Amino acid sequence: MIIGLKIKEPMENLEQSCIFCSIVAGDVPAEVVYHDEQVVAVKDANPQAPVHVLLIPREHNLESLNDASKLDVSLLGHLLYTAAKVANQMDIAESGYRVVINNAEAAGQSVPHLHLHVLGGRHLAWPPG
Repeated sequence: MIIGLKIKEPMENLEQSCIFCSIVAGDVPAEVVYHDEQVVAVKDANPQAPVHVLLIPREHNLESLNDASKLDVSLLGHLLYTAAKVANQMDIAESGYRVVINNAEAAGQSVPHLHLHVLGGRHLAWPPG
């Protein structure tokens, strides 16, 4: 036994049980507000602000930001670019919005599939936690 070795579930099993993979595949209904070859953006089913959109990578390559490597820089940049694009589309860019990545359960990540939250449409207090 190797101490500290994380045995991960095979990716195909994760994708079969992942709610975000099911949304991306169209198997679970969601209100899509934007999509492209890398990302699907949907309205959050449990919104925390008047505008609350989830940006979900189509590929389930990363469970969290901790799993990112230099090979993921392009996707991460595309997610941020898409966050700004969605904020403009949803008319919250000028009034202000927040982009959030919850990383790990203690920070509020409930689905192990990297995703971003775009929140706006009201004053967002600081600190957030």
